[in-house]
Amino acid sequence: MTSALRVRSGQGVWGSWETAVGTPHPRLRPGVISYRGIRLALDRPRRRLEAPIGAATLLLGFGEPVRITRHGRPADTLVSVYCGPTTTPAVGEHSGRLAGIEVLLMPWAAFSLFGTPQYELANRTVDPDDLPHALPTRIGELAAALAALPTWAERFGLLDDVFARWSGAGTPCSARVVRAWTELMRTGGSMPVGRLADEVGWSVRHLENRFREQIGLGPKAAARVLRLQRARRLLAAGRGQAETAAACGFYDQAHLSGEFKAMTGCTPREFTAARGVPVGTPVPDRLTGEATSLVLASGRSAHFSKTRDLG
Repeated sequence: MTSALRVRSGQGVWGSWETAVGTPHPRLRPGVISYRGIRLALDRPRRRLEAPIGAATLLLGFGEPVRITRHGRPADTLVSVYCGPTTTPAVGEHSGRLAGIEVLLMPWAAFSLFGTPQYELANRTVDPDDLPHALPTRIGELAAALAALPTWAERFGLLDDVFARWSGAGTPCSARVVRAWTELMRTGGSMPVGRLADEVGWSVRHLENRFREQIGLGPKAAARVLRLQRARRLLAAGRGQAETAAACGFYDQAHLSGEFKAMTGCTPREFTAARGVPVGTPVPDRLTGEATSLVLASGRSAHFSKTRDLG
């Protein structure tokens, strides 16, 4: 059964909220990273900017749609959502009412689960039932079964059982890809690609091809995401930009700022300042202990939309 279940809730003049964070069963880890249940009943629509992270996201919606806009692509309005690793930010919008469970997956685990070459899904948001997978249960049916259960503990327990069955029937992923991805994560994206290829006994070209197939991004792009992810974590912990740039392997502070803007739509200073905007519902970040998102309060959303045409 899922362990370490943490449920929080609250209410105010703006409405009510509830979140539940659970750790998947040990037999599913490290492929299945976390479960996060969300139930919002707010007084007005909300917009949230999500920065790229080193994980794939599967949102199992309980009926209320979310509208997702990504730079350079048409907006998608979906109830359940799959998004693989990406180098571009996205803005999610909902009516104020939203319920479902967000599952974070290692990218190689998502490849094994769906069997779809992940490069076909890079920088995209899709309905998971539209993927050409061979899962025994449609995602929409699983989401409906989860919504019908009375507690988060029971919902997460059902997910444990379902993912255990699906993983046994899934497409095997390469142990060398898993090893290379683990090394990139361990070093915060700082390991050179040539050395990474040597570590797993492949040529650089072969590593790039297998990464694109099973991770969705090439190793250089994946390293960019993981490097920026570490930088956001350090900045959120109070480190200065110059110190963060040096610690994360950027050439200098300007390089950090440029990468930050390219992948989040705003500068490090803007991102850090916007994290402090009071907006009512303390929905946690997608990765525990990491700054992955901004709730776009009125008066700031126009700025970020203008920055990268996100809205």
